Amino acid sequence: MTDSGSEAPTLDHVISIVIVDDHALVREGTRQLLQQDSDLDIIGVAASGEEALEVLDRLRPDVALVDVNLPEMSGLDLARHVVANWPSIHVLIVSAYDDFAYIVEALDIGVDGYLLKTASTKELIDAVHAVADGVLVLDRQVSRRLVQRRRREPETVSSLTPRETDVLGLLAQGQSNKQIAAQLELGIRTVEGYVSSILGKLGVASRTEAVTHAISQRLVSTRTDERAFPDA
Repeated sequence: MTDSGSEAPTLDHVISIVIVDDHALVREGTRQLLQQDSDLDIIGVAASGEEALEVLDRLRPDVALVDVNLPEMSGLDLARHVVANWPSIHVLIVSAYDDFAYIVEALDIGVDGYLLKTASTKELIDAVHAVADGVLVLDRQVSRRLVQRRRREPETVSSLTPRETDVLGLLAQGQSNKQIAAQLELGIRTVEGYVSSILGKLGVASRTEAVTHAISQRLVSTRTDERAFPDA
């Protein structure tokens, strides 16, 4: 999810994927799970952060599945490099760690999703499709951790207007300014003004921070999570 006003594309082609994990069993297992979906193509794997840099630079996949705990370079440092240098690559963290510090750092970096390794095959496949489509994905357990942490922290949040709440809800669905403007029948500059006001009232610096804050404070429903993991 980016802070730009450009429209997030809806992919209508096979999604290319690189798997980055230091355990061969995890890499192969993840490959086999994803191969159940013919719209997903695993074009490369890497066992370390340094190897991942070379593979990602050479292959430029649509999605990179990245573990947090990697040799040579951590998964979060790798994600930071990818977000800064190859913004076309969507980063989905797939980790065994649900530690609050890891989650917040990953979201501050600007990753497209954070999924736990306890996720089901369907949740993993749905998450890959969602992040490739520009939708922020949070594992349900990750969302709960954010909510629990925020509840323990004193917050002073100015009231959002009904229209700002509408805009925030659409931001939480991963929509761009252009998409929001079309849906709410507003001018693009008007939407930009609402977004700026929302960031100021929530005391955050980016759209991603606004979304994670809104989810943790239940200012909006977790539509991002629902988009990635619809009820059966």
